[in-house]
Amino acid sequence: MNRAQRLAQDAAEAAEVRAYQTDPDVVALRIERVRRQVDWMCWSGIVLGLAFTMTNVQGFASSGTRPGSLPWLAAWVLDPTVSLVLLAILRAEQVTARYQVRTGAWVRRAKWFTLAATYVMNTWTSFAAGEAAAIVLHSVPPLVVFVAVEAITDLRDKLTDAVLVAAERRPAQQETGGRRVLFADYLAIAREMWTPDIEITPAWVRRATGCSRGLSPRLARALRAEVGHD
Repeated sequence: MNRAQRLAQDAAEAAEVRAYQTDPDVVALRIERVRRQVDWMCWSGIVLGLAFTMTNVQGFASSGTRPGSLPWLAAWVLDPTVSLVLLAILRAEQVTARYQVRTGAWVRRAKWFTLAATYVMNTWTSFAAGEAAAIVLHSVPPLVVFVAVEAITDLRDKLTDAVLVAAERRPAQQETGGRRVLFADYLAIAREMWTPDIEITPAWVRRATGCSRGLSPRLARALRAEVGHD
């Protein structure tokens, strides 16, 4: 093979790889992996942020009570009560955002109310004492949770848009007569070129179809199975 033929085969192989990389199913699979990573990192940050606020809320709710008393123990329930409602809303939005279904106004109100309640209970003591450093310290985790809650919903929506855009571009490429050639197309070319006196080998398949080196063995096996050629 001369240099031009090798470059032609390399170009065909690159086009095939690019075709599979832009295939909607492949794109959707990659986006699903990214979606899982984004969900895991955001959920981890949200849970850790809410866990940080738990002790501050307990201290706010148990102010003036004796440690170990029933009111002191009951104060530990307040923050999980608010946090569980918030997590339930976020879990529901995770599903609705995946299918781009918009939730109602009460859902956003409930989400903002739980976030606002967490922030107020977490920072009330610091504001009352006028301690700037404590206000900043106790404000950062609730605000990070608030920003993450709003961002994660929008990110899921945009990831779904990316899947839909990839699916819309596939027929456009085919209609414009692009260079995209699939396995079935190569197999059809090889089938037309083959005659009974030709031995079906990967090398012959590459010469007949111009496919890549990696694809030619599969095409040869498929064609031999079709024509019963041993």
